[in-house]
Parts: sequence; structure tokens; C-alpha cells
Amino acid sequence: MRVLLVEDDPILGEAVRDQIAADGHTVDWAKRLDVADDSMRTVTYELVLLDLMLPDGRGLDFLKARRTAGDATPVIILTARDQVSDRIAGLNAGADDYLVKPFDLSELSARIGAVARRYAGNPNPHVEMGGLEIDLANRSVRRDGRMIALTAREWALFEAFVQRPRALFSKAQLEERLYSFDAEVESNTIEVYVGRLRKKLGHAMIETIRGMGYRFGQSKDAARDTDQRDTSRRDTSRGDTRHGA
Repeated sequence: MRVLLVEDDPILGEAVRDQIAADGHTVDWAKRLDVADDSMRTVTYELVLLDLMLPDGRGLDFLKARRTAGDATPVIILTARDQVSDRIAGLNAGADDYLVKPFDLSELSARIGAVARRYAGNPNPHVEMGGLEIDLANRSVRRDGRMIALTAREWALFEAFVQRPRALFSKAQLEERLYSFDAEVESNTIEVYVGRLRKKLGHAMIETIRGMGYRFGQSKDAARDTDQRDTSRRDTSRGDTRHGA
């Protein structure tokens, strides 16, 4: 997913940014609220990590303004203010979660995943799809009990597809999920990563909709063809066994 980090502390901000990137997410880091506002007008984010005290204003006011404008982007507040009244104010302003500094970076990763799953409509981290067993919390995928290794970028793309199965993603939307503002994007990047996922997960798992983009999850026709091939292989195997007997 693509995450906006709004934090002016350089040490904490760098640690959080590196943790998010290590988890396979793309992160843009804004150290002021005006920069954060410009970023959110330019890019669609799946999550915002918001400090409450910024050089140019209060994060709480920023959050209230975004919610009043109809912005439903998930927000996790990161702050040193640990009074119960502060937490209540943050949640009542529209925050989805609240994490008090100092915090463990692994806990932050877990909370990001939990909030993202809730917004995707399925809080269960365990998903079965097209013969794949997917653990979103631990970022793992298996087929027939065998682990399929995905790189961080492959997982970022895969997670986007899994969270919205059968949704059509344009190439530009997928590029937004993979790259921050300062990253250089090659013209064929998405095609390369889609190709890698197809090799690892099965070609039929990702459809190309010509001129429009990509869609994840076997279509009914593809699923039927796969079932027919599997049945044919089983019948052939049984026939070979009978012949050998």
C-alpha cells in the first residue's frame, strides 16, 4: 500500500519510514501539514500516519478538516500525548487508531495491517483464493502447503490485488502503490512485476484487460479451464497406472 507519514521528528520519521518500506509498502514523508495536504491532493493514499504537533499547526485540526471534506482515508495518530482525553479527542476527530510514542515498530506494522484490512472489508488476515492460502498479517502465501517466496515489491502489488479481488487496476494506480514521489519509475515496471507474479502464482490469476489494466482472481472461464486441465491430468495419471499394472 502507499502510506503518507506526517512527522517532523527526523530520527523517528526515518525509523518509521524504513520500517514501512521494509514491510513492502511505499511511503511519502511530509514534515509539515501544508506538504501533507498537497500530497493528499495529488496522490491517493491507503493510510496516513499523523503526528499531532507539527511546525505549521495541529494534526488534530488537519484530521478534522480532512474528515469534514469527506476524506475517508484511514489515519493512525502517532503522538507523545498519552492522556486518555487526548486519545478520545483523536478518535472522535476521525482517527482509526492511536499509538503513543515511544512505540515498538513491530506494533506499528501490526496496526497498519489491521487498519488496512478493516478498510478493505475483511478484517480476517487469512484469505483463500484461487487455490492460494494467504496470510496478510505475516505477508506469506502458500499453494498446496508450499511457501511461495515474494519480494517486497511483488508483495506490495500482490496485496493490492488481494484486498480488492476482481477490481480493475490501471497501470498508473499500480505504480502509485509501488513508488514514492522521489522514485524513478521505468515504463515497463508494472509489466515486469505482473509477469513475475504470474510465474509464481499461476498465469490465470492475473487478467490483462487490454488498454485498461489488470484484474486479479481467476475468471469463471479460467477457473473452469484449470479444473478441466487438473481433471485431465488426474485421468491420465490413473490410466498410466492401470496400463502399468
